[in-house]
Amino acid sequence: MADLHIDNIPDDLYERLHQCALETNRTVSDVVLAAVERELAGWEWRKRLAQRPGADLSVQAAALLHEERSHRDLELG
Repeated sequence: MADLHIDNIPDDLYERLHQCALETNRTVSDVVLAAVERELAGWEWRKRLAQRPGADLSVQAAALLHEERSHRDLELG
């Protein structure tokens, strides 16, 4: 397992990490690793999403919303 050393962490950020660790009964390292994992998972998801082909609805989404809202407004009176 690799080690990672981070320099120059702002004091307020470290205090927030420390407080989170205390309140969740974890170490600061555990909190940081969980945050890094969430960040990377989000990055990987966005990367996969960007690779997906787009959908051509042949209609603008705004037009579909407007039509749906118009039908709803008619039903509500």
